[in-house]
Amino acid sequence: MDRGNLGLHRGDSGDAIRKTKGARKVKTVILIAVIVLADSAGDVLLTRGMKQVGEISTLRWRELLAIARKVLSNRSFLSAIFFISVTFVSFLTVLSWADLSLVFPATSLIYVVSTLGARFILGETVTLERWAGILLVCFGVALTSFP
Repeated sequence: MDRGNLGLHRGDSGDAIRKTKGARKVKTVILIAVIVLADSAGDVLLTRGMKQVGEISTLRWRELLAIARKVLSNRSFLSAIFFISVTFVSFLTVLSWADLSLVFPATSLIYVVSTLGARFILGETVTLERWAGILLVCFGVALTSFP
């Protein structure tokens, strides 16, 4: 059988493997970005929704049911559930091919993006110590991203 007619030249399989690995890296980066952004959006929206609902300071069933109705009709809360679901599905998907030891540290950028959302969307005060902690998280992510 003539191997040349099947496209099985010596360099073809190596090129195909490199292309597959490159495409997988791109997919991994994209899904990690989706996880970071969706989780952060979910956190910010969940916080906004619960602030709109108000403090939960009772254990009485009737009052808890009334609060549950308020929560389940809050647009920010419902949007948060959507984004949290996107995060979960994306996390499952990326873990089907990528190592947890790469994905999990990279998704810790959620702390950075969520804090930025808390500061600029929710108007929270973020202390200098918290910003320093965020810088340390970024440094740690950079260290774990190297092969």
